[in-house]
Amino acid sequence: MLDRPDLPPDESHREITEAWLAAFRTALERRSAAELSWLFVADSHWRNLFGLSWQFATFSGQRTVAAELVARSVWARAHGFRLDTARLLPRAAKVGGREVLEAIFAFETVNGPGYGAVRLLREEDGVARAWTISTSLDFDAICAAREAAAATSHIRDFAGPDWLEQRRVSAAYDDRDPDVLIVGGGHAGISVAVEARRIGLSALVVDRMARIGDNWRLRYRGLKLHNKTPVNHLRYLPFPRTFPDYIPKDQIANWLESYVDIMEVDFWTHTAFDGADYNEATQRWTARLTREGEVRTLKPKHIVLATSVSGTPNIPEIEGIENFQGEVLHSSGFKAGREWAGRPVIVFGTGTSAHDICQELQAAGADVTMVQRSPTMVVNVEPAQLYDKAYLGDGPSIASRDILNSGVPLPVMKLAHKLVTDEVKRLDAPLLTRLEAAGFRLEYGEDGTGWPLKFRTRGGGYYFNVGASELIADGKIKLIQAADIEAYVADGLKLRDGTVRKADLLVLATGYKGPDHLLTQLFGAEVATRVGRVWGFDDATSELRNMWTRTPQPGLWFVGGAFSQARIYSRYVALQIDAIEAGRLAKAG
Repeated sequence: MLDRPDLPPDESHREITEAWLAAFRTALERRSAAELSWLFVADSHWRNLFGLSWQFATFSGQRTVAAELVARSVWARAHGFRLDTARLLPRAAKVGGREVLEAIFAFETVNGPGYGAVRLLREEDGVARAWTISTSLDFDAICAAREAAAATSHIRDFAGPDWLEQRRVSAAYDDRDPDVLIVGGGHAGISVAVEARRIGLSALVVDRMARIGDNWRLRYRGLKLHNKTPVNHLRYLPFPRTFPDYIPKDQIANWLESYVDIMEVDFWTHTAFDGADYNEATQRWTARLTREGEVRTLKPKHIVLATSVSGTPNIPEIEGIENFQGEVLHSSGFKAGREWAGRPVIVFGTGTSAHDICQELQAAGADVTMVQRSPTMVVNVEPAQLYDKAYLGDGPSIASRDILNSGVPLPVMKLAHKLVTDEVKRLDAPLLTRLEAAGFRLEYGEDGTGWPLKFRTRGGGYYFNVGASELIADGKIKLIQAADIEAYVADGLKLRDGTVRKADLLVLATGYKGPDHLLTQLFGAEVATRVGRVWGFDDATSELRNMWTRTPQPGLWFVGGAFSQARIYSRYVALQIDAIEAGRLAKAG
């Protein structure tokens, strides 16, 4: 049972969870898959985030979960499973439409302490059984133990270099190579560098931009984050309470610049990564860089590509576009709408950037037309926050919420997101009806699971409405379908009905290429073939392909995604690299 009427909720929840954990612990000690299987519901899932093995995978189905847990717990010498009430008191919750009891637990392994989350369901026989369970190594505990062991005397060497001098020497890499070279200085790359440094690895971030944060600072002026601030905190240094709900791009840029300084990240700006070759004998890369015009060569053990899921513009080949005599820009090159006041502009695309740019142009007085190429999900920005409800409002710490959030396996996430999508469609119905009447084509992701999974599969295809949809519905932003374009002419687009839609500017808000598109150019065809696809879900593991984990190419890693993904998963990259360097883990996955 999930509730005891003779006990207050907190006490009954704790009693039930402790009883389940005791049975779970006993079954593992006996190595009994049968006993363990009895503790799980038929459609149960286990998400392992390097907790009981060096694998990032989700296992589904009662028997599979039980068998894998037994086998991997033996390998990891996992023991001591116990409730962790310091992180979270067991509580009732609703996940994926089901009433559950959720709790966080702790345990020990040969690789260090761990934690996980479990969600219990009451079945027809009245017994509480697990629907989902997750296991992860406890990065903070591992690092804290090392930091305590390495604590140094407070006595100062007044003849030695001071902090600033040490920082300059550290960042120069004049007489040494970094353990980890991180290519890309956005929030994901910076997060990996911070965690690598904490665990004891040297890490250098390189970026083409002139200033830290320019990957945000130089984008179109109206850009803001589209989910609320509590979701997007960086590790160790959360955003101040004074920050707005939706942070503007320049404020993000300045914060990243400050964060790099405060967290002592070694960072080279004005630096191009020109490629690298891997030496199997030395197990190091030879990386070619150009820093402020000077060629540099580094030999790191690991290279992390943090060039973003949406880092390199996707500029499609459009037949006949060369006939157009006006200006053509990708959305990444669009800065502001003011200079186009009173002039006709056509924007290709219906994702977030396309809508924002259209709205900014319309506000500046331009004559704006949007071209829709494929159906798009639209959700008002406030209902969109329902997908991130776990991070909003009062409750446990962000760290505990991360444990709960990362413990949701993909099949359960799909259930939950489908319910949320149904709700936001209901809330947004008046607007969606008006959009369809204006000719806008809508869709809501695979099986109606909404924008988060669209992001994880294709990196776009949705818009958080902050006003552009009303402008489209009202005809203030004109809309045409790409299928209605017959040809590109000198002064715009010729439509199939014979009319010409004039333009001085075409903006291609056509998205960005995936993280793997530069593999051949930077590392050669052999490495590109060996690694394969990056991003999107792998059918075998229900995890993102080659993200945050070892790839088939030794020493090559990929990171990216939202702020919350960087915060949660960057430490797993540091843990794996640390284990490789300590000889506890093979280089390739």
